[in-house]
Amino acid sequence: MKQALADNGLHASSAHVGLTVNEPEKLEENLKQQIEYAIELGLPKFVVPGYPLPENPTAGDVAKFIDTLGRAADVVTAAGLAFGYHNHAFEFKPAPSGKLIIDELLESIPANKLFAEFDLGWIKVAGQDPAAYVAKYAGRLPLVHAKDFKPDGVDTEIGRGTVDWDTALAASEQAGVEYVIIEQERYDISSLESAQLNFAWFKERGWN
Repeated sequence: MKQALADNGLHASSAHVGLTVNEPEKLEENLKQQIEYAIELGLPKFVVPGYPLPENPTAGDVAKFIDTLGRAADVVTAAGLAFGYHNHAFEFKPAPSGKLIIDELLESIPANKLFAEFDLGWIKVAGQDPAAYVAKYAGRLPLVHAKDFKPDGVDTEIGRGTVDWDTALAASEQAGVEYVIIEQERYDISSLESAQLNFAWFKERGWN
């Protein structure tokens, strides 16, 4: 992988790495293996792509979620990598405490241990304003995912869904976001055609 990146003039800015949450006793061992691989590739940022919270989490579920990410953050940051979490919609539900789960997470683990990789499309699906959440955590968001959803919840090309990208991207620039990562998983046309449309959409607006 390292050679393939070098051969194509590419640099990997981050990677999604899942946690062994169903085997907590293996969490640290697995993390150390993944960290070794990340360091070999030169990855500066290590991002957890989600966590299996139940549909209606209890206070104990939320506490375990935060504790697990806190344990992982300690291991990853001790190795010199930045550690982040990527949201979906469920983290924007209220926790039993009354706070939104995402806020409880980010208030519980300090910024030097955990950054947010906000998925702007999922924030919109959750009924929140992506630009407002980016502004709220400005300085703690080196990465965001640009993902757009149609009103029926199916993802689509950027600019063809429900996200207000003018405000979301302006907020991202103001918040110091380093990378806007385009993410799309379902297509009405081929994936390569979708990639070309997404690239053209950003290029027309001066992004590169």
